Amino acid sequence: MKGTSKLGVKVLCLLGGLGLLFSARSAAQRGGGSDIAVVVHPDTPVSDLSLADVRSCFLGEKQYWRNTRLPVVVLIRAPVARERDVALKIVYQMTETQFQRYWIAQIYRAEVTSGPKDVYSNDQESQLVSAIPGAVALMDTRDVRPGLKILRVDGHLPGEPGYPLR
Repeated sequence: MKGTSKLGVKVLCLLGGLGLLFSARSAAQRGGGSDIAVVVHPDTPVSDLSLADVRSCFLGEKQYWRNTRLPVVVLIRAPVARERDVALKIVYQMTETQFQRYWIAQIYRAEVTSGPKDVYSNDQESQLVSAIPGAVALMDTRDVRPGLKILRVDGHLPGEPGYPLR
């Protein structure tokens, strides 16, 4: 009986250690260390935005691209995606709850007709940015497909020193 309980404790310790190892590895993979790029439809007439301009687009304050009638169509990853975490923390400067309340209030006051469009995968996001003129999204740089336009933010491209969306 005594030997069985020691074995059980050892097994539990081993399983706990493996759980921590996989949890840490999973967190490291999610973090990825890759920058988040601001990508737009290739025909969007912009190549550089300040972080304040990015924020203005994603808050629905800027509804048309400069000097055009081309609407800004914001696409955002659904909750639990790393890109959404970066958007909430750096761009929106809000929690998920504050983000939801913000858009409900914007729609209720008729300041916008709809909030950002949720996308559920990198493939869906790439396809929609490619297909919708004026679309803008935040994508992990490793997932940006050829044909999408990556914008400079505060004069920097992803991967350059000083790039703000990490």
